[in-house]
Amino acid sequence: MNSVAATTAKPLPKVEHPAAEALRMFMRNPSAIAGMVMLFIVLAVSIVGPWVYPADPFEIRTAPLTPPFSEDAILGSDYLGRDVLTTLIYGGRATLLVGAVAALLSVLIGITLGAMAGYYRGRVDAALMRVTEFFQVLPALLFAMVVVTLFSPSLVTVTLAIGIVSWTGTARLTRAEFMKYRDLEFVRAEHAIGARDRRIIWKVILPNALPPLIVSATLAVGAAILFEAGLSFLGLGDPNQMSWGLMIGSSRQYVLSCWWAVAFPGAAIFITVLAVSLIGDGLNDALNPKLRER
Repeated sequence: MNSVAATTAKPLPKVEHPAAEALRMFMRNPSAIAGMVMLFIVLAVSIVGPWVYPADPFEIRTAPLTPPFSEDAILGSDYLGRDVLTTLIYGGRATLLVGAVAALLSVLIGITLGAMAGYYRGRVDAALMRVTEFFQVLPALLFAMVVVTLFSPSLVTVTLAIGIVSWTGTARLTRAEFMKYRDLEFVRAEHAIGARDRRIIWKVILPNALPPLIVSATLAVGAAILFEAGLSFLGLGDPNQMSWGLMIGSSRQYVLSCWWAVAFPGAAIFITVLAVSLIGDGLNDALNPKLRER
């Protein structure tokens, strides 16, 4: 009888780790893969390009307003005679660096304040949310312009300005996630065994709240790149560092006679932000259990 039961018993289904399942779902998303490929190409050109194509992006190398596909300039030259291909390669480094670091700074500020507000609630929550609302109603671009102008335009000040004005969305998302997990059984169990608040916040609740925060951080990179391009377009970027926004801003008066000096960096910004957005959407589909079941 036991042998019959043993032969008819079905093996238990193999349980897939959530991280492995999320990775599998992400790799099955064609849009996310396309975004990864585009972002890899942009990063490769911006990082490896200066070693393969060493040059000074501010050097005048040919006649001004040289059209694309010329012998002296593959992508043409701007109104000063600077090679557009060189400025495009070197400008990507500053744009991507500022976008990534500013997004990281905004995410760190948002997670820290949102975690404190969502976990402690009460007066702490009320005070931190008033601060969040204050920054949320401020004109972000105008406030960043004031900060950059007061402390002189540079990569550091531009990065800090973008990070300071763009953390509010992450803070509200983190607060909502912490309020959702704060009263669940596994958190109460940590309280029962006498765990400290620091451990509960950073080692118990935060790992469970990470999926939507990862998506938010990914999308913040694209927003920071656009923000940096806007500041550089207005002449508030670092004048000693070539960037895509600086290329567009310096050539905006010659857009009709020198369209390529504006079109190529604009296309680079568009492709980069599109790639980051596609990756963010793919992560959202992979990390969201409700979307994963569809």
